[in-house]
Amino acid sequence: MKRYFLLLFCAASLYANAQTRPVDIILNEFRKKPGHVMVAAHRAAHSKYPENSLAAVKEAINQGIDIAEIDVRATKDSVLVIMHDATILRTTGQKGKVSDYTYAELQKFPLLFNGKPTAEKIPTFDEVLKLAKDKILIDIDFKADEDYAMGKTIDAIVAHKMEDQVLFFLYDHKDAAKVRAINPKIPIMPRVHNVDETYEALAMGDQGGKFPVLHVDDSFYNDTTMMRVLKKGTRVWINALGKYDKMEEKQADSGFDQLRKDAQYANVIQTDHPEKLLAYLRKKGLHK
Repeated sequence: MKRYFLLLFCAASLYANAQTRPVDIILNEFRKKPGHVMVAAHRAAHSKYPENSLAAVKEAINQGIDIAEIDVRATKDSVLVIMHDATILRTTGQKGKVSDYTYAELQKFPLLFNGKPTAEKIPTFDEVLKLAKDKILIDIDFKADEDYAMGKTIDAIVAHKMEDQVLFFLYDHKDAAKVRAINPKIPIMPRVHNVDETYEALAMGDQGGKFPVLHVDDSFYNDTTMMRVLKKGTRVWINALGKYDKMEEKQADSGFDQLRKDAQYANVIQTDHPEKLLAYLRKKGLHK
């Protein structure tokens, strides 16, 4: 009898742990609480660490950020790595493109922070997935040009059983068919560049392929259209990058206040200052 209760207790503990992943809280808010404004860390949380580094992703997790945005490219020997630019000059001080080097060759170059070498190296996509699993959502800014790269990226997501933890960012909503042809379970976030494209993307959702979130440019944002998006159960993603982040750097809260005035229905905000945005949203009662 004691053994029975011990087994029952262990099973209950395992079940409870399976239900309380940190990312489950984020997913619940993402899917069911549109009034909860989510924070996306552009190139992860890089105020103290090199952008797109494992340390920056870990920092985003530690800060309680909802989403870490990363950029995926491919090396000469077909390894998926995390790097924003096509070249490695800005981030490592070395010449050439990511695709000019093998992964082993890239590992010889430390990532720079404020122009100085660090202990961080260019991470693989696989390493980022391992680090992020069960902890944070990952926005994949897919930048690889190679024909095989999209399939390989999706295969890695599936291998780590992280289909529910990613957003596959596309610059054109019409490219969604390419992703869905490989795996229809991968959540897609397309960028829409005007009102017409916004409604086209919503129409695709009506046909059974709803996008969980649309990346909207502030150049055409309007409340009427965004209310339609939210009513469809789709989130509105907008960038604080550039204009609003620069305002924030000059005067605390000024940039985020202005963004909220300009785009009040946006409920995912991407920024280079995720820790500041998180504190701002909590102060306003828009984030736990």
